Amino acid sequence: MTRQRILAVAAALFAERGYRATSMQEIADRIGITKAALYYHFAAKQDVLHELTGPVLDELEQTLNEAEAAGDAEAVRWRAIEAFLDVFLRHRDTLLMLVRDLTLLAQAPVGDRFRAAIALANTLVSGPRPTLAQRVRAAQVVAGLTDPVVLFRDVEPARLRRLILGGSRALLVAGDPAAADGPPDARTGAEPRTHRRAGGRPAALTAADVTEARRLRESGRLGVDELADRYGVSRATIYRVLKTS
Repeated sequence: MTRQRILAVAAALFAERGYRATSMQEIADRIGITKAALYYHFAAKQDVLHELTGPVLDELEQTLNEAEAAGDAEAVRWRAIEAFLDVFLRHRDTLLMLVRDLTLLAQAPVGDRFRAAIALANTLVSGPRPTLAQRVRAAQVVAGLTDPVVLFRDVEPARLRRLILGGSRALLVAGDPAAADGPPDARTGAEPRTHRRAGGRPAALTAADVTEARRLRESGRLGVDELADRYGVSRATIYRVLKTS
């Protein structure tokens, strides 16, 4: 229990003050143990760092490897994006620690493994035989998965996840119209819709749905068929909504 308590307190202090600015004495004081007791569990501050970053890097490597085996290029792309994001949402304090003190990423093996994970994520998001433009866009998406986790760390994780995926979808669609397929919740950053009533009868669109449907169509993000599927209504209903706009 004490060892886990040390790791939790160290992670919070490293995120708050930075790794280099935090001493072992401060960690011991925050926990309420002696410095000697702290050294009984960890011989050096670097050992604490390695134990904190190890699980994050292990998860990152495992989930990206699983994403790579997901099937077609579009499935691989979105599995990689979601896997990358989910790992950092689970380990916000560790990510914040690394961002606050970027010199940590120059240390082996932490830096080497982290850079390798980013390189793999970029490759998976880029897709097979990517153009330079697609590689640049993929790098923008991967880089954009981490900053919001740090900047908006007080936002509830599920909500922040939807918003970040929505931003990734908008960026990828803007650069590649063929990327319009993918997880429904990633198209706009909204939660998936379940509008069909019992018995399969199409539900009526609310005023908010009508406004959103028009916006999505005008922006070119979704076609009529996709809108009909999203709201659980007929294509005729969507055409009627768009015609009256």
